[in-house]
Amino acid sequence: MAERLENYSPPGLRDTAARLFAPDALRGLIIAWMALDHANIFVAHKHPPAEMWGGAFPVYYDALAFLTRFVTHFCAPGFFFLMGVGMALFAASRQERGWSKWQIIRHFLIRGGAIIALKLLVVNRIWELSPDGWGIQTYIGVLFALGANMILGSLLLWLKPGYLLGLSAVLLVGMELLVPDPSLWGPGSSAAELILFLPGGIIGSGGEAVLWSNYPVLPWLELVVFGIAVGHWLARNPLKAYSRAWMLGIAFLAVFLVVRYLDGFGNIRPRMGDTWMDFLNPVKYPPSIAFTMMTTGVNLILLSAFSKARGWVERLLQTLVVFGRAPLFFYLMHLLVYAWLGYLVTPDGTSIAAMYPLWLLGLFILYPLCLWYGQLKRSKSARLVLQFF
Repeated sequence: MAERLENYSPPGLRDTAARLFAPDALRGLIIAWMALDHANIFVAHKHPPAEMWGGAFPVYYDALAFLTRFVTHFCAPGFFFLMGVGMALFAASRQERGWSKWQIIRHFLIRGGAIIALKLLVVNRIWELSPDGWGIQTYIGVLFALGANMILGSLLLWLKPGYLLGLSAVLLVGMELLVPDPSLWGPGSSAAELILFLPGGIIGSGGEAVLWSNYPVLPWLELVVFGIAVGHWLARNPLKAYSRAWMLGIAFLAVFLVVRYLDGFGNIRPRMGDTWMDFLNPVKYPPSIAFTMMTTGVNLILLSAFSKARGWVERLLQTLVVFGRAPLFFYLMHLLVYAWLGYLVTPDGTSIAAMYPLWLLGLFILYPLCLWYGQLKRSKSARLVLQFF
């Protein structure tokens, strides 16, 4: 079994493939949810406005529309958290092979820089296929923040888990303290502030966004640092680490319920109403404490649950693992697949319900492509280049 680690003897990494099953399965699940979010753009043309710290905030009156967006909230926090986990496990495995700390840091510097370049030079051009147009000269999206945080996180890999958890808590609270009052939403932020700290944009005289940032770097660093700490636990004792993940997940959800109920600090802005949809719809840009506790709590519980998968459940999760082991390739290809499906099948958009079969069709198309790419990435001839992607 992929997670059968009863005979694991720390700190060796002989069971790396087994230990990575649960993170890969979780990554595959949130990747599939991410595809649903983007199918909502390209296929249905029904994507809601962003859950920003200021400005217009989405209010839902339809449960299906809300739930379609809600499940995708777990994606970005999961990506940053799992990247931290993967970085810690990679560093531990390479140290066993004799890599120096500088060699490990250099690997992440190159990889992070490559992801940023891919975002700015390729992915932003693909987004121009959006049905309503693009109108953004430079977009700071999730890949940019992932690449930049990979670079920053590489400098923190050798901190002990206790220090990492402390730093993550400081970032969680500190970033929220620095968010302006929602009434101050509007122009005035500098490019450096938008890239590093505060979501928003710089609008040119012609109405085009000269720069727009949904994912500034520093607000998401807390999850990378937390992921590195969990990665250290996994490298030492995976069974104990998964048990801790379960308990922390429950604790995080309890914090979310309290913070959201009080509707004060930790929410960035008050709830838009008193329905269950309003309660489960916190500020995402930048991630509020309520948003982080809710999404990371669920992701930690899923991670622990996936580690216990056996039999037919484990075989079912193998499909997600295929996606989870080719995340960057999936990201690039799924944008093209859903843009193509939207152009051919629903050029004028469609209902959210009618979009769901096309979302599943896209996953069906992407599965063999990701399976092929995963096999290619493991081949000796392609490993030298594809190790960074």
